[in-house]
Amino acid sequence: QVQLAESGGGLVQPGGSLRLSCAASGIQHSFYLMGWYRQALGKQRELLATMTSGGITNYGDAVEGRITISRGNVENTVYLQMNNLKPKDTADYYCNARDQNDYWGQGTQVTVSS
Repeated sequence: QVQLAESGGGLVQPGGSLRLSCAASGIQHSFYLMGWYRQALGKQRELLATMTSGGITNYGDAVEGRITISRGNVENTVYLQMNNLKPKDTADYYCNARDQNDYWGQGTQVTVSS
């Protein structure tokens, strides 16, 4: 059974940084596409960034310029570096992986508050 495990969320002050991590297990091949989405309370889930196994990136409009997605050296890991965080970035952040199926992690909460 494929599982995605996110980590790295938490409470951060405005202007701070966080690095989210996601590792997939239960899969024998490399996901073509891995990425990050977020969902704030009362809002729809939105794309942050995706990255193919070949290194092609796509960033959503939400926080472009303040985030960087990367794939790890360990197969099926993906990271999201977030800088200059703002209170509006408070949300649950989800890892996504795709092959012929679509997989989601349980989410990690990010709270930006002073």
